[in-house]
Amino acid sequence: MAKIIDGKAISANVKAQVKEEADKLKAQGISIGLAVVIVGNNPASRVYVNNKKKACAEVGFESFEYALPEETTQDELLALVEKLNGDDKVNGILVQLPLPKHIDENAVINAIRPDKDVDAFHPANVGHIMIGDFSFLPCTPAGVMEMLAQTGIETDGKNCVVIGRSNIVGKPMAMLLLHKNATVTICHSHTKNLKEICSKADILVAAVGKAKFVTPDMVKEGAAVIDVGMNRLENGKLCGDVDYDACFEKAGYITPVPGGVGPMTIAMLMKNTLTSAKIKNNIK
Repeated sequence: MAKIIDGKAISANVKAQVKEEADKLKAQGISIGLAVVIVGNNPASRVYVNNKKKACAEVGFESFEYALPEETTQDELLALVEKLNGDDKVNGILVQLPLPKHIDENAVINAIRPDKDVDAFHPANVGHIMIGDFSFLPCTPAGVMEMLAQTGIETDGKNCVVIGRSNIVGKPMAMLLLHKNATVTICHSHTKNLKEICSKADILVAAVGKAKFVTPDMVKEGAAVIDVGMNRLENGKLCGDVDYDACFEKAGYITPVPGGVGPMTIAMLMKNTLTSAKIKNNIK
């Protein structure tokens, strides 16, 4: 029977550490600010933005919200990013994705100054992650690594499988596991023998965006199963990419949805914003 990895409890630990460091900086007259930009009225995006503002308040950061209408042009959004790049009160800039279809997400990501890119999506930061010389990590993969560390799940020499190859989760997740000496396989929609590959994983990370995609025959007895997915069922309930109830008996560790990886993503965003403030002020 699996032990539940409690993302709420671990994220609370991370935020408490961030608040402690932020309070020390405040005592030196250094405030920390996160700017969050949302374009349009996507309900899920609005929930995420509200959660980020709440987290800022918890750790003692200033939050600056820019809620722009759906019809905002790309040039208008880029002009706002440029203004925030030059604003000394802003340590981190986060443009909530997805953006409306008429705006090129890559152009917006590339416009954010790398030292304020607390999502770690800018190509410069992606390159630093690749070679292991990084200041920021993408929040969701970093949150998964923090969960594994705080739960005492060893990655060194372990066989790890990541299902999904997105730039936001799958690829950086594989890289972070590799940096911690895991042997990593990335699976995707063209992978043959998917079930066989997954069933050999000591650590299985599901990030495909398909409800209950991972079934017990894909899980090795005693494996750590990390569910990055967030899907809404027809009855309105949230569920992950893992069939949680079915896999619970077989797994050694498992993350619930909600209350697993989700809270960790926001906690690591706070950590990245703190890191940005420390870099700016030459604090180790």
